[in-house]
Amino acid sequence: MAQPSTPGPASSSVSIFGQTLAPHAGGTQQSGIVSQTSSDAMSAIETPASASSSNNTYIMPNSPIKARPVADGYRPKVTRTLGQRPACLVNASVTYCGNNQIYAFGGFDQYTDEVYNHVLRLDLASHQWSLVDNYGDIPGVRMGHTATLYKGDKLLVFGGENEHRTYLSDLIIFDLKTAHWTQPMVSGPIPKGRARHAAVLHEDKLFIIGGITGQNNYVLDDICYLDLKTFTWSKAWRFVGRFDHSAYIWGDRVWVFGGLSEDMDKISDLWWLDLKGSPEFDSRPHFGVLDRHSAAHRTSSSPRPPYTMASNPVVGASGYAANSRTAQVNPPSFQVKSYAPMAPGTISALKFVSGPTVPSQGSGIHFHTYSSGTLLDFVTPAATITHRECSLSALDLSTLRWQKLADGREIFKTGYRWHYCTMNEDGTKAWLLGCPVDPAATDLGPNGYEEYLSDIMEVDLRRYGFLGNNLAPESLAQSRPSFTTRLSDQPSKGLGADLAKLFNQPPESGSGTDFIITALADDADSDETLSSGLIRADDANRDQGWLSADVPTSMPIHVHKLILQARWPHFARLYNAQMAEFHTKKMHIPEPYSVVKAFLLYLYTDNIHGTTETDSDATTDLSDVAGLLVMSNIYNIPHLRLLCVNRLAKELDVEHACVIWYCSGLASEEWLRKRAATFCMTHWGRIVRTQGFLRLPRNALVELSQEIDMEGRVVAGDDLEWGSVSGRYSDGTGHGTRKESISSSSQMQIVESEVDDDDEDVEIS
Repeated sequence: MAQPSTPGPASSSVSIFGQTLAPHAGGTQQSGIVSQTSSDAMSAIETPASASSSNNTYIMPNSPIKARPVADGYRPKVTRTLGQRPACLVNASVTYCGNNQIYAFGGFDQYTDEVYNHVLRLDLASHQWSLVDNYGDIPGVRMGHTATLYKGDKLLVFGGENEHRTYLSDLIIFDLKTAHWTQPMVSGPIPKGRARHAAVLHEDKLFIIGGITGQNNYVLDDICYLDLKTFTWSKAWRFVGRFDHSAYIWGDRVWVFGGLSEDMDKISDLWWLDLKGSPEFDSRPHFGVLDRHSAAHRTSSSPRPPYTMASNPVVGASGYAANSRTAQVNPPSFQVKSYAPMAPGTISALKFVSGPTVPSQGSGIHFHTYSSGTLLDFVTPAATITHRECSLSALDLSTLRWQKLADGREIFKTGYRWHYCTMNEDGTKAWLLGCPVDPAATDLGPNGYEEYLSDIMEVDLRRYGFLGNNLAPESLAQSRPSFTTRLSDQPSKGLGADLAKLFNQPPESGSGTDFIITALADDADSDETLSSGLIRADDANRDQGWLSADVPTSMPIHVHKLILQARWPHFARLYNAQMAEFHTKKMHIPEPYSVVKAFLLYLYTDNIHGTTETDSDATTDLSDVAGLLVMSNIYNIPHLRLLCVNRLAKELDVEHACVIWYCSGLASEEWLRKRAATFCMTHWGRIVRTQGFLRLPRNALVELSQEIDMEGRVVAGDDLEWGSVSGRYSDGTGHGTRKESISSSSQMQIVESEVDDDDEDVEIS
């Protein structure tokens, strides 16, 4: 899939104090005043696409909508792997371990029922599978275990179920650098042996949550942790009974979602447990504290139980020999159900019943991962659900609101089944592992498509506005935040944070500011410009690519030249070329004052919320963030672009949807543009009454109205009431999707027919 390209410069040439230059071919569009200099100095910087007027004011126009390249939205790429591809093992562990490496361990073959303890590695650079030679205390075969990356070079394997259906509670550590297994001596009450549980790391503690155990496979409802500094197990507490669920720690809380309940029902409940403020979680476990286990379970003073070795290892269909060496650490005689005390922290739960953006947990194959304080739900194709009915959705854990990021047709290709999902530690990329369902689509021979993990799909979450775990702040709220709560971006530290306290203070006050930036005046914004940075000029001027030079200029913004040089590459190139700004210490940016001020403050703080200690009540308006998105594209600042897309996607609303749609087009953010367009179509009755809609350029109004599907039409309320509209509903009955209008007075609806190129039996009426 071709990536969206950056809009090229305007068609007009660049005029620099009377000298007309051709636009810079292939370069990123730049804006701002460019001063006269020699041709040698000019070659040292990128040539901005600007236009001139009679009095030497040079303004780079915003790219008109008609110049925006037509681009398909982002779609993840599926790649065929090579080498020793593993069988489609069930209940194996698949973990991303950094350095473009994915490790798979254990699992059982669904066709031969053989259980394995192989270590396989997938190199994401070469897409090559290889069997890893490993040494040391090699663990026995197992399935339903967890493998958690620790400190970037160790895998912590806990629990699982062996070939004798015995549940295990041992911890084995695999060193990724040396391919060596070690089994540390642990103390404290060893938790029950279990499989299909969840494990998550937090502050050198490995938390174990739920799972199944016992001769009757009953569901565990406990939570405990292993202190990895002392290898001491804590006592167990009651939390929530689940297996095949996901777990995540964010904002000093343990979050649990999905999985199966004791009644084998697929769960859509979200549970969370507060860790902060509980001494049991903050301090190391007390040695020898017992909960519901007898003294026979203590291993601090007794040697490890012996292994039992099968005399004839079985060679499976995959060609790998199954090592049956298994630690019998938890005999079934001890697996009797008992009750632990309730967890000491506050336990909360929320059930999602239904909604247009809530993914149904009852259909399709779901994979749950977490990034940036957000739960991601991949609904992937299955035998009973096609790719058209799949989706990628996100639940913001700060607001507890679901959003649909992409429909199935936008993310999944037809003809594949996905069996595993893993994510990098940064939370910026996810990988789905699977295989084609069509024998003709594989090179593995007859029935090979059913037995091997032959394909991988990489999903770049930054394309959907995810900041990643390194940029997203931890939630500090002790209770559920309101929907209007806005988390600040991770602020910069050091010199930028210190100088931000003196931002926009004149040098006479002792602030040390030594440079002046001007922008479009606020009064100009009210009459001739949009607050999103979209220049509102007459059609003739817009077609010529230039604006009148008598646009009022804003009050000066006092900044530190050092910050601009260090944080703004375009300014550094311009300043190092010793252009006029170098001598005058002034620069004009032809964007609204509020947008320019927010941009400059971002250079100080890495923050797009526009707050400082001296301006604590000011918050950047969403339309100004849309203007910042355009500037991030103009000046090629990827980090600013990521912050803007993240916030605009989360806070998309009726009042700003048109501006976000328009600016996304200017910035070539096709995914965000499509989301905003869909939002506009869904809430059309309110959208057309907003100031953002009324102030769009004429050609943008036409293009926005054409965002509806070719077969879309407006139908009166009476016709809808009597069911005269036929199409395809999303329930698979062959009827069309209907999007409700918000306007209750007119009772009108936009009806959009979903036509898929992959469908041959679609009937549109």
